Amino acid sequence: MPSSLPRTAPPPTRLQSWLASPLVHNGILTLIIINAVILGLETSPGAMRAWGPVLLALDKAILAVFVVEIALRIVAHRGAFFRDAWSVFDLSVVAIALVPASGPFAVLRALRVLRVLRILTIVPSMRRVVGGLLAAIPGLSSIAVVLGLLFYVFAVIATNLFGADFPDWFGTLGASLYTLFQVMTLESWSMGIVRPVMELHPFAWAFFIPFILLATFTMLNLFIGVIVSAMQSFTDADKAETIAAVTEAREHIEADLHSEVRALRSEIGELRALLRQPRP
Repeated sequence: MPSSLPRTAPPPTRLQSWLASPLVHNGILTLIIINAVILGLETSPGAMRAWGPVLLALDKAILAVFVVEIALRIVAHRGAFFRDAWSVFDLSVVAIALVPASGPFAVLRALRVLRVLRILTIVPSMRRVVGGLLAAIPGLSSIAVVLGLLFYVFAVIATNLFGADFPDWFGTLGASLYTLFQVMTLESWSMGIVRPVMELHPFAWAFFIPFILLATFTMLNLFIGVIVSAMQSFTDADKAETIAAVTEAREHIEADLHSEVRALRSEIGELRALLRQPRP
């Protein structure tokens, strides 16, 4: 008869438990923060003149610790390590620092700062934020398409209306798109663009105000709404998974307790039967 108990994940090994311990977790987080400070100091000529060799030595030592930590995680989790997106991200940002930053790979020296992003994989609250942003991508892409169509329509109209008088701002479709993007951000849109245009086209406000209402106050707020909704859904799903894991573990423990109680009762029954037997 097959067991009705839910399948549970195998218990973590000693190495897995040690890697997940607060000591290792907080130690790696501290090294990431120190490494971020070091990478920032390396951009200062004065700091490099004063402590250059020390900073470079500390950077290499911290990188060595990261390499050892990643190697231990691969040994501990094996194939499961490469099925976890966060673990692959950690491996990628550490591996970039191991590539010699010379010749065609000189640009990788600037990418060493990506190691700071490992904080996103260490701090659970930041992981939820990133997860929510990734979950919002499908909704954001739809809004981005609508916003792109809106920009295209208004840019064509602006080029036809204002291109002859203001060629720097609206002379071409590309220039109109860039100018409308500036207007959407509300950066010097009134005194810098709209009022000069209104000196020659008094009713230009009837073009720019609807554009601002649609692009800035409607579409951008939709972006924010989709992101907030996706983050809330991601958080709810994370909580549901945690509750399900706790419930599964509790059911497993209860089933073990029931089995032990039944075994204990059986042993007590056997002991009583032995005690009731007549002595020779």
